[in-house]
Amino acid sequence: MNWNNWFRQVHRWLSIAFTVAVIVNIIAMVQEKSAVWVGLLALLPLGLLLVTGLYMFVLPYVTKRRDAGRTGG
Repeated sequence: MNWNNWFRQVHRWLSIAFTVAVIVNIIAMVQEKSAVWVGLLALLPLGLLLVTGLYMFVLPYVTKRRDAGRTGG
């Protein structure tokens, strides 16, 4: 498995973890048992989603520039 596929797979699993964390947060708010750690539960997957998402966003531009440099264009 190359790096691009690995980042995509990690991004997919992080999105599932983020969704679960948001659902847990909503349930805790409805039950009025909201603790600080429940509110912060979604921040870790969200931050990692940001990193992997930015990597996948920039990747086509980097490869395009790299390929243009090789062909002399």
